[in-house]
Amino acid sequence: MDFVSGLCCRECGRTYPVEALHVCDFCFGPLEVTYDYERIAATTSRQRIESGPRSIWRYADLLPVADAAPVDLGAGFTPLVRADRLAAELGLGELWIKDDTANPTGSFKDRVVSVALTKARQLGFKIAACASTGNLANSVAAHAARAGMDSVVLIPHDLERAKITMTAVYGGRVVAVEGSYDDVNRLCAELTSEQPDWAFVNVNIRTYYSEGSKTLAFEVAEQLGWEAPDHVVVPIGSGSQLTKVAKGFAELARVGLLDRPPNVRVSGAQAEGCAPVATAFAEGTDVIRPVKPDTVAKSLAIGNPADGWYALDTVRSSGGACAAVNDEEILEGIRLLARTEGIFAETAGGVTIATLAKLAAAGVVRPDERVVAMVTGHGLKTVEALAGSVGPTVTIAPTLAAFNEALESGIDLPSTASPRSAA
Repeated sequence: MDFVSGLCCRECGRTYPVEALHVCDFCFGPLEVTYDYERIAATTSRQRIESGPRSIWRYADLLPVADAAPVDLGAGFTPLVRADRLAAELGLGELWIKDDTANPTGSFKDRVVSVALTKARQLGFKIAACASTGNLANSVAAHAARAGMDSVVLIPHDLERAKITMTAVYGGRVVAVEGSYDDVNRLCAELTSEQPDWAFVNVNIRTYYSEGSKTLAFEVAEQLGWEAPDHVVVPIGSGSQLTKVAKGFAELARVGLLDRPPNVRVSGAQAEGCAPVATAFAEGTDVIRPVKPDTVAKSLAIGNPADGWYALDTVRSSGGACAAVNDEEILEGIRLLARTEGIFAETAGGVTIATLAKLAAAGVVRPDERVVAMVTGHGLKTVEALAGSVGPTVTIAPTLAAFNEALESGIDLPSTASPRSAA
């Protein structure tokens, strides 16, 4: 069933029909999907959701598209991992990792793209397109292949090799642009008028695309026994994911799926080399000043975030915080999560974990809170970032004598029982 009632400008409140629109004709504010929450509350239930597919589509009643056969690779219902060892290192109590590395193309972007291309297909589009820092390109190309659609993705020319390869293998067209993501995004905004038959998922379909991020909140609440956490830490690129996670918890309460109103503090994580939202938070201003990105966390390298102000407002109104971490802290965040919980995150995940550590040390994230950290992409996408900082402990000849010599020279091995005699 489709419970969408229309689109509404987030700035002036003007309403629009359910079409391929993303900005208000009057004030150029961004548009938001609106729903008939009374009908949803009367129709949906925990039992209805729990009997649905183990994917984002179990929450179809709260998504902006109804389709019996959505464009679907199985995104969503990823693990929520109790992170006791990481919590102990950070001095926290109940800590969980929402592990979106387990999505089909290895990032949370599969959530938003599944929604976007299902809607695009309903609206009559035949070609899927996007501006991307890598993860979105992977997902658009993969979902387009699944749907039998052509795809054209535009990326900065200096993306990680794994992300370029992952995109190209699906058979779509990959256009590398000499410039930053912000340059790529501006070009795509111009192309929407030149190529009106193309569904740019994060431009002319953005209103619907962004709603897919709500499923992170839906899943977290369901996996916690239909309870909201006290605090979530979310990486900020465009800022859309953070705002939609907050919206997701609010919607669950509004349609009666939570026993008590959520009081979720939302904190944002950015890299120091691209931290316009964190800078505004630290300075106590509402002005998001665009920056030129310079960070190892390329998937968050958006210097002029489209939803930056809304992310900042969400952080402040929820009682959260926003902080930035440098490249070395990002890499340590990757290693810390891997060695404590066995989860290999990309650089964006390193930003989340390093920021979580910083906020915990400052007492912003408290030991008495139930905390969820969003890890949004797999580390195999950004292995270049770790070059030189991880590798073999030692290289030896294939002999027992060589191993024992390495052991005697001080190789750091776990303590074990005494080795058997070589005799």
